[in-house]
This record gives sequence, C-alpha cells and structure tokens, in this order.
Amino acid sequence: MGFIQDFKAFAFKGNLIDMAVGIVIGTATAAIVKSFIDNIIAPLIAFLINVPDLSQWKLRLGEAEVVKGEEKMMEPIWLHYGTFIQNMLDFLILAFAVFLAIRVMAQFMKKAEAATEPSAEVKLLTQIRDSLAK
Repeated sequence: MGFIQDFKAFAFKGNLIDMAVGIVIGTATAAIVKSFIDNIIAPLIAFLINVPDLSQWKLRLGEAEVVKGEEKMMEPIWLHYGTFIQNMLDFLILAFAVFLAIRVMAQFMKKAEAATEPSAEVKLLTQIRDSLAK
C-alpha cells in the first residue's frame, strides 16, 4: 500500500498539476504560433524574397553512388540550409511569443501584489523593523 500512496502523493501535488496545465497550454500556444508562422509570416517572407518556401533553398555538394537492388546509381547530396533558416525563424518567433506572454503575466502579477493590503501582523512587524533600524 505504501507505493500506491506515495504515487498518489506525487501525482496529485499542486506543482505537478500546475506543470501539466502549463504543458497543455504551452502546446496550444505552440500550435497557434506555428499557424501564425506558416500562414502569415512565411507567405509574407515568400512574397518579399520571391521564394515560395525557404526549405527549397539548398546547395548541391556533389554526388554519391547508391546501390538499389543490383543497380548502381549516382544521387545528388544536398545541404538543406533553407530548412535550417526556416526552423531558426520559427524558434525566434515562438521564443518572442513566449517572452511576451511571460511579460504580460508578470505585469498582471505585479498589479495583483500591489493591490493587496498587507495584514495587520505585517504592518506591525514593519513598524518594529523600522523602529529598530533607527
């Protein structure tokens, strides 16, 4: 019975549930940001630089011999730097969106902290501290 009780205590801690909610919200946010990138930002970039998709940017490095069945063929080797650039752009936009969300939440938390009146004990302790400092 100790194992099951330990698991319940672990699984239903507030921090674990908060983390699970954060992961779900983060996943939803990532989907929204990905849609924003794919449907708004990427077409604008494609229009500005006249390339339909950054993943089409690649550099041919050479050829390699490939055996398919009994047939030997030469296939090109590509360096897909456009895909890397697209992924970096996606990361930067997602990181910026998360930064903005955290910043907005911090401002709400500051306002909530400022709005709460300190308790009588806190006021008394503050007066005692100030008196001792003099």
